Amino acid sequence: MSKPARPRRGLLRRPVVSQEPVALLGYDGAEAPAGDAAEAGALALAHDQPMRREPSPPGVPSLPGLFRDPAPARAPASALAPAPRRQGVLALATPAAAAGTETALAIVPPPVRRRRLKGGTFGALDIGSTKITCLIGRADSAGNIKVIGHGWQRSRGVRAGGIVDLDEAERTIRAAVGQAEEMADHRLRSVTVGLSCGQPESRIFNVRWPVGGQVVGDADVRRVVSEGRLRAQTEGRDLVHALPLTFAVDQTTGVDDPRGHHCEQLTARLHVIDASTMALRNLRATLARCDLDVATLVSTPLASGLSVLTEDERELGATVVDLGGGTTQIAVFGEGQMLHTALLPVGGLHVTKDIAGMLSTRLESAERLKVLYGNAELSAEDEREYLPVQLIAGEDDQFARVPRSMIVGIIRPRLEETFELVRDRLDGAGIGLAAASRVVLTGGASQLDGVPELAARILGRQVRAGRPGRITGLPDSASAPAFATASGLLAFAAGDGQVLPDIDFNEPRPPGLMRRVVGFLRERM
Repeated sequence: MSKPARPRRGLLRRPVVSQEPVALLGYDGAEAPAGDAAEAGALALAHDQPMRREPSPPGVPSLPGLFRDPAPARAPASALAPAPRRQGVLALATPAAAAGTETALAIVPPPVRRRRLKGGTFGALDIGSTKITCLIGRADSAGNIKVIGHGWQRSRGVRAGGIVDLDEAERTIRAAVGQAEEMADHRLRSVTVGLSCGQPESRIFNVRWPVGGQVVGDADVRRVVSEGRLRAQTEGRDLVHALPLTFAVDQTTGVDDPRGHHCEQLTARLHVIDASTMALRNLRATLARCDLDVATLVSTPLASGLSVLTEDERELGATVVDLGGGTTQIAVFGEGQMLHTALLPVGGLHVTKDIAGMLSTRLESAERLKVLYGNAELSAEDEREYLPVQLIAGEDDQFARVPRSMIVGIIRPRLEETFELVRDRLDGAGIGLAAASRVVLTGGASQLDGVPELAARILGRQVRAGRPGRITGLPDSASAPAFATASGLLAFAAGDGQVLPDIDFNEPRPPGLMRRVVGFLRERM
């Protein structure tokens, strides 16, 4: 069989025989199903002329840059002929190609690796400074998550992500969870909860564990992570995450799953996140009053990243900036994992309070002005457009007219300060190129006009707006960036973002020195 010819840039080489079925090969050389080939618009081409580059056909997002003929003929989905296996190419071949005719080739990127998720029904609870959101979703083995119940309430008893009034917080959480349970017709016993209280801090640990030339097993991986958790313990703070970023077996680094390797020493690089012990106790006590157990505590910027980042961004490097109501949270991703996180005690509520203070108006009026007329960029029309503002004047309602430019002049300095703090945190994170990559904005405060442009100038990075993704069934009202954290919590509960999910890293360590020695020997015998 002759080797297929390499196409010229911008051209495709045609098969000699037209109107014949074609086969489609993916990036990894595995033949795609017949239906996929037909849906991708696999072409039977008969004449030799230049072809133009167009976007992929609808419904085929994994094939960008597919070449299309000006008047393509769709190939039938049956009787497909095997095309030559070539790594990293999309092959369009006819049965005549098997006899030696040239094959049409077009370069395509590697496919997105879908993460395996756990099946079942899960609950997610996001306790924010402005709203409390509960989502109930169901995941199947194919990796699809569908929301079957949702509820949210205006936040009460919560400030800067922390519980400040147990009674108010309990009532609000009960109302939000009750809404979701009624819609889903499912009673929640436990929920995956977003962590934004207790001043969470992020650190990196390198931990070594002797294996003695034997095969690395689940117990070794669990032990090295448990040792890292033990070393990371600090008085007055509880560990929330000990995320394995990568492993090394002796001198071989970059091992994702060390099980099955022979080595003398196993090394784990762990990303550890902890928070104030008392803040976490108050959070758990509030949920216990709502008859809810905490299935897992999840760092909220990690959840936001799972919701708004693409697989490529998580792998190549991206920073999520979640502009919430009371806080701004940062998460840096790279190599598929979260590498760093930080929290800033400033958010959209501070912008609202700035407007209320400068214009002597109520917080409700200030929030309305911010949402309807707020902008981070000044335009020429803003000086000529005047807005009515209700003043605080006792029982009588008094109104004043202020130019829209005044609203922008109040909003902009606070946002500039916020992004300057974000820039300083990223520059001082010490994680290299990952922190210098693109930025994805999410959270309610990111919806103001002009925020991405302002962020791009101050941060000196490419910036885009992020919206909740990866799950279906969300209503339009819950598809805004303000619901990214809740969506990501649901994805985490189903197994997304978890390293080696088949190992229980939360297994308690045996108490006492003798029991630890016995357990160590038992695992080695």
